[in-house]
Amino acid sequence: MKRAVVGLSGGVDSSVAAYMLKKQGYDVTGLFMINWHDTEGTLEGDCPWEDDKLIAELVARKLEIPFHTIDFSDEYRQRVVDYMFSEYEKGRTPNPDVLCNREVKFDLFAKAAREYGADLIATGHYCRKDTIEKDGKTIYRLLAGSDPSKEQSYFLCQLSQEQLKNALFPIGGMMKSEIRRIAAKQGLPTAEKKDSQGICFIGKVDLPAFLQQKLKRREGTTIEIPAESTLYARDIPNGLPDVFDKRLDKLCSDVQYSPELGQPAGKHNGAHFFTIGQNKGLNIGGKPLPSFVIATDTKNNILYTGMGQDHPGLSRKGLFIPASDIHWIREDIAMTAGESRDLLVRIRYRQKLQHARLFMHDKGLYIVFENLQRGITQGQFAAWYDRGELLGSGVIA
Repeated sequence: MKRAVVGLSGGVDSSVAAYMLKKQGYDVTGLFMINWHDTEGTLEGDCPWEDDKLIAELVARKLEIPFHTIDFSDEYRQRVVDYMFSEYEKGRTPNPDVLCNREVKFDLFAKAAREYGADLIATGHYCRKDTIEKDGKTIYRLLAGSDPSKEQSYFLCQLSQEQLKNALFPIGGMMKSEIRRIAAKQGLPTAEKKDSQGICFIGKVDLPAFLQQKLKRREGTTIEIPAESTLYARDIPNGLPDVFDKRLDKLCSDVQYSPELGQPAGKHNGAHFFTIGQNKGLNIGGKPLPSFVIATDTKNNILYTGMGQDHPGLSRKGLFIPASDIHWIREDIAMTAGESRDLLVRIRYRQKLQHARLFMHDKGLYIVFENLQRGITQGQFAAWYDRGELLGSGVIA
């Protein structure tokens, strides 16, 4: 009998994942991770992890499986939170959940699980895995979850073949409504528990307050850029370009702003506290339309905004990923320099997959979308898919 160690989080998804594995005949052990103790900047209870741990332990008792706890808080701060602070300080928008999966759940957790005799590790992610044989080698494929409203493969876009090898996703082929029904039928204490929100293992946060743990407040000027600015007079082709040419550098790069292009619109407490597309906390009033962040200059501490949801500064045709930041889950079909490929791409969780053409160059990957994309931001992960399979990802420059 194979032993599977399940990451019991105190939520309904991991609870049902553990139940499904036991039903399938696995020797199941529950392992709860403590990854964050500090409550500064959080919007929920004093110690939410303590409540989650108690519920996870109740689930383990109900399922009659062993239960253990492990503390990764120091490693989580070093590998995920410090990275997050560093990225925001540079004016980039990181995705800590992607890093959490790569660095914690499928690295630290996997190593700890082996100490409990695990042959396999399991999580409650809404995604699927299968295998194919190619040239005598086993290839592990990461597939989208069956429930389109909960599909979570994007969060695993940085996993490697080695990390996928021993991973199980027991609920990936199920619908959320079915998960709730099973939990209720089995009398699991998580059956009615709401899904967690916010940053992985930290929860919902007041982001500026959270970031102020390390990033200082710096008063700066907010500049409003008019929609009719000549900066937007780009040669933007309809559809997709046919070949790699010099236009890609322009289509896939940020617009560069300077204060003389607009008018002062107010003050802010630090450009590094804002991200592209944000419209809350700008302290801009008296405008006929709401204002949105279209760029941040953390070096000079300037925030650039545009008025209205249709401001051209909010959308771009493409993005660029440096060669050093490209990651292929399917290394066997990685693109080579000079190659182009039509795939589906998303730049954030829950975004619908977008048609795009990928151009591989020696210096990196250019991704040009069929339609303009709103809120492309440095530091985000772009992930590309083919027929429901996640092939790779990279950090947007």
